[in-house]
Amino acid sequence: MPPNPAILLIAHGSRNQQANDDLYWLAAELRLRGFERVEASFLEITTPDIQTAGRTCVEKGATKVLMVPYFLAAGVHVLEDLTKAKALLCQEFPKVSFQLAHPLGRHSSMVDLVMERINQTKGEA
Repeated sequence: MPPNPAILLIAHGSRNQQANDDLYWLAAELRLRGFERVEASFLEITTPDIQTAGRTCVEKGATKVLMVPYFLAAGVHVLEDLTKAKALLCQEFPKVSFQLAHPLGRHSSMVDLVMERINQTKGEA
């Protein structure tokens, strides 16, 4: 059975380290759920950038990398910037498959998550 693909998580990046730490937390949680190769990366402001983390995936033996945007909507960053980052990685590593996932936004689980936050906040009042 082939190994799980590498997961390349991509967030915007922030000057606030706590905001960036959310992505590192998610990476750790995915590792606990069986993904051996999970790398966090950031579009701008902080490091590692997408290209660097993508290279790390390949250096760790990945032949397939799922690029997962930690973005709510398919705005300019997802539609243009992440598509460009994918193209650059494909060009640098032509024997590796890079696939760009959809952003989180219109997933049915998002409604449940928002409802959970609403109920949690009501309970705090």
